[in-house]
Amino acid sequence: MNIKEELYKQCEAFIEIRLKAIQKSIDEIQNSLTTETKSSAGDKHETGRAMLQLEREKAGKQLSETEKIKHILNRINIESSQKSIGLGSVVYTSKSNYFITISAGELKVEEKPFFAISVHTPIGQLLLGKTVGDSIKFRNQEFIIEKIE
Repeated sequence: MNIKEELYKQCEAFIEIRLKAIQKSIDEIQNSLTTETKSSAGDKHETGRAMLQLEREKAGKQLSETEKIKHILNRINIESSQKSIGLGSVVYTSKSNYFITISAGELKVEEKPFFAISVHTPIGQLLLGKTVGDSIKFRNQEFIIEKIE
C-alpha cells in the first residue's frame, strides 16, 4: 500500500468514527424523547423536550455535514497523479507534508507526519494549483513545494 492509499484509509476511518459517534448521539436523544413521559411538572417537561429536540436538530446537522465530507472523500481518485496540487494530492514541502482531502488533522504513515487538510482551509487555498518548486507564504513562513504525488 502506498502513502496516498494509507492516508486515504485513515481519512475514511476518521469519517466513519465521526459518523458512528453522531449516530449514537442521535439514537440516545431519540431514546430520551420517546421514553420521557408526561409528568405533572408541565412546563419543566416541555422545556426538557424542547431541549432534546434542539439537540436532535444539532446532531442532524452534524450528520449532514459529515456525510458531505464523506462524499468529498469518495470523489478522490487515489491512483491519479497530478503535476499541480489539487484534491487528492499528497504534498511534500520544506516545512510539512499535506494530504489535500478533508480536514482530519495529523496522520502518520511510516512515522512521517502528514496533515489532512481541506481545499477550503487557508493553507489549502494557498497550495491549490501550485507545482514542484513553487513556494507559498503562510503565517510568516515560506514553504517550498518539493514533491507532489
